[in-house]
Amino acid sequence: MAIRVLSFVLLFAIVSAQVFFEERFEDGWESRWVKSEWKKDENTAGEWNFTAGKWNGDANDKGIQTSEDYRFYAISAEFPEFSNKEKTLVFQFSVKHEQKLDCGGGYMKLLSGDVDQKKFGGDTPYSIMFGPDICGYSTKKVHAILTKNETNHLIKKEVPCETDQLTHVYTFILRPDATYSIHIDNEEKQTGSVYTDWDILPPKKIKDPEAKKPEDWDDKEYIPDPEDVKPEGYDEIPAEIPDVDAKKPEDWDDEEDGEWAAPTIANPEYKGPWKQKKIKNPNYKGKWKAPLIDNPEFKDDPEIYVFPKLKYVGIELWQVKSGTLFDNVLVSDDPDYAKKLAEETWGKNKDAEKAAFEEAEKKTEEEESKDDPADSDDDKADGEEAEDTEGDDAEAKEDSDDEEVHDEL
Repeated sequence: MAIRVLSFVLLFAIVSAQVFFEERFEDGWESRWVKSEWKKDENTAGEWNFTAGKWNGDANDKGIQTSEDYRFYAISAEFPEFSNKEKTLVFQFSVKHEQKLDCGGGYMKLLSGDVDQKKFGGDTPYSIMFGPDICGYSTKKVHAILTKNETNHLIKKEVPCETDQLTHVYTFILRPDATYSIHIDNEEKQTGSVYTDWDILPPKKIKDPEAKKPEDWDDKEYIPDPEDVKPEGYDEIPAEIPDVDAKKPEDWDDEEDGEWAAPTIANPEYKGPWKQKKIKNPNYKGKWKAPLIDNPEFKDDPEIYVFPKLKYVGIELWQVKSGTLFDNVLVSDDPDYAKKLAEETWGKNKDAEKAAFEEAEKKTEEEESKDDPADSDDDKADGEEAEDTEGDDAEAKEDSDDEEVHDEL
């Protein structure tokens, strides 16, 4: 009986979840999405492919993928307008960078109000931007940008993103108590408060601008030791002394070479310029800090987490190297439903996708090896030479080491 009750509770929780938008990119997806004409006049608007990708765990589980290099991409879908006031907001999607992305984004946006979807582009205001961003060695993080009062506020915490060529699920959860969580592949990677992790509002407390350090405040942690006195004659010790073991060369001619003098060497008795030892200051009070006071410019906003007219989800990207694939987009009020969706899609296919990727990599390596037979001929020649002499064997080993270093670079 207890098991039945528990099952009913779980089923009720899932059924009661409110799904504002869910897109698994099945048949008919194009009727729900509007491709923007942004950058079309400049011939730099990219086309989307409907595909499961080069490697996948299920060939029937398709998404939309950028297909052309050096192109702008913009596409959006509308859903019934809603406010997340007094609701938990969950924004989730999966993304895969098949092109081994070295610089570009994989983020999505939630937009509010009325938007001309045919003109949706980089200048279109948005409410939330969320997802991975990769560029070189320095930028490999998850963006979480909240727009308030027409200003975009980037999260202050660093959230590393995934950088491989497999599918990953990114989830942003925003709660009515103004706390948030960021999940990757159903694992929490960051959490905190909108109040502290975004500079949307002025700080509640500030340093008292009128406070001054007391004149008797001693902030020197160490002071010279008054009992440490420089030894008498310390400054008279030379840094170098004549080398007593040096001897005048037999062919030295005083008339031609001048008067011979022994070369100097470092004096082992010389300890460098004298420095007085330091001791802990018994009167040390620590580094002085101005006391904090209430910020007169701070005004609390209990609706700091609220976006009252959410109505669209969109993707807007510039891609130097195409191949980013989006799928399984969700806007909901239930983190449990989002987790369940991720497991039904990414979780079910991740192992098969990884195996397919590894197989594809193996085939690529084999094809490259066939296309470049010179390497195998060189290896054979090195082997034959190695049989002749030990010296040739050492040389072959050195060549092999050089190849390994080149491959790593």
